[in-house]
Amino acid sequence: MMAGLAQRQGPEVLVGVETGDDAGVYRVRPDLGLVLTADFITPVIDDPFLYGQVAASNSLSDVYAMGGRPVAAINLCGFPKKLEPAVAREILEGGAAKMAEAGGAILGGHTVRNEELLYGLSVTGVIDPERIVRNVGAQPGDALLLTKPIGTGLVINGARKGLVPDDELRACCAIMATLNRVASEVMLRFDVHAATDVTGFGLAGHAMGMTRGAAAGVGLRIDWSTVPVYPRARELLKKGVTTGSTAPNRAAQEGRVVWSQPPPADLEPLLYDPQTAGGLLLALPAAQADACLQALGEAGVAHARRIGEVIASAAPRLEVVL
Repeated sequence: MMAGLAQRQGPEVLVGVETGDDAGVYRVRPDLGLVLTADFITPVIDDPFLYGQVAASNSLSDVYAMGGRPVAAINLCGFPKKLEPAVAREILEGGAAKMAEAGGAILGGHTVRNEELLYGLSVTGVIDPERIVRNVGAQPGDALLLTKPIGTGLVINGARKGLVPDDELRACCAIMATLNRVASEVMLRFDVHAATDVTGFGLAGHAMGMTRGAAAGVGLRIDWSTVPVYPRARELLKKGVTTGSTAPNRAAQEGRVVWSQPPPADLEPLLYDPQTAGGLLLALPAAQADACLQALGEAGVAHARRIGEVIASAAPRLEVVL
């Protein structure tokens, strides 16, 4: 979402644009809020069905990050004129399959002609207004948990250059297509102070977003050795692969990221690598971290790791320990 947009808001708007949260929340009655979000992406793989699945997972993730449950969606399609109808149908079938897995329904959509292929969903979810998990509010002493590996931007761009075998790309896409539904359901069993899904702004950008709205100055400390990374990502960096968003993501955090020692060139960009359908980043009391990790593992969230902690800091900052 876009922060800083001035607009009139009534008391029914529980979450708006003020902190750039993952989705908006509108209260329709005391015990029910609607979670509203939209997203679309370019193709991540030539398989149209799998692309549709990843795109839908990516769109649904914002609802899960807030602790909501998706119930309905509208297809958002930017389809080139030359796109074959059978391919378009497979993309939509992939999205519909993921929406069905989420327990919701796709109720229609809108298509425009676009030179570049785009697909995603406008999603409506439901949430208990008393149990909204914001992307702000991390507290000193919290542990940081991450539920999926990072490096999708590099893997996708590497595949476009023919540097990633098809089986590895498919394995990566399978993780991207995995809904954050289970991770969200587990999250709600604990006293999570802040959560977000790690997507286009990279791990650094989304992590730093958690420092907004804190009662006191907070920073973050990440132990890089614990961060799950897709196996081929560092090799792709050595081969010169990058993304168009890496440099802007780095510039957005300039002066706020501190490394314990100069990072290798095949590592540093990973902190800013834009993710597609990334995992949830959770900040919760350290005393609950092990139990939450165990619950995530038992529920099948195999890549979940404890990657750091929230610390007191006079100014928002991210310390990365190598």
